[in-house]
Amino acid sequence: MVRNYKIILQYDGSRYDGWQKQGNTEKTVQGKLEQVLERLSGSPVVVHGSGRTDAGVHAHGQTANFHMETELSEKELMQYLNQYLPEDIEVLSLDIVKDRFHSRLNAVEKTYVYHIEMGPKKDVFQRKYIYGLGKELDIERMEEAAVSLMGSHDFKSFCANKKMKKSTVRTLTDISFCQKGTKLTVSYTGDGFLHHMVRILMGTLIEVGLGERKPEEMKEILLKEDRQAAGYTAPAEGLFLERVVYDD
Repeated sequence: MVRNYKIILQYDGSRYDGWQKQGNTEKTVQGKLEQVLERLSGSPVVVHGSGRTDAGVHAHGQTANFHMETELSEKELMQYLNQYLPEDIEVLSLDIVKDRFHSRLNAVEKTYVYHIEMGPKKDVFQRKYIYGLGKELDIERMEEAAVSLMGSHDFKSFCANKKMKKSTVRTLTDISFCQKGTKLTVSYTGDGFLHHMVRILMGTLIEVGLGERKPEEMKEILLKEDRQAAGYTAPAEGLFLERVVYDD
């Protein structure tokens, strides 16, 4: 009997060209999962992710689903995946779900977290997972700017895909800042995110924090609906997909 399996997984994106399988590279998280599942089932298995994390982006709580037939129990299937997946990808949970469940289409909320080191040098053991900005940020200015981004807006200015044909309207329900010493963590929660959206938001807020932009500019950037109006794209290594929420 073919069943629909939902998995939550974590991965270090440092050596991958993103989540989505691509014809020009074998270094994708989706590709690694599908290779292991095909070996087990004897036929191709398509894995659907909740979103396409970029090259170099990490995940603490990516959600995916796939349909396949196997005699293995959920526990045995999860053990099989973790046995044959590379050491930088781990399945944290695996459950049988309703046949119509789709990890991307049914997602109602996602949270991304971005890590910044404001000190002169990154922690040696965290260097792949934090952006070494090396400059002090005015967090109060960044928080003031973030207020204008909350709620439903057209985030076209914060989208890297210039040929985007679908709606670029998204709703942000939370942007929060947490500083511990010289490290700053910024959390973004919303109903969905555009291509490079979090990284462009981060780059723009960093420019505010450095005094290169005024907090009130955020409203103007949104209204312009032009990628050139926003700030730079912050590097991938500081970004994590933290969790995905569903109605059930």
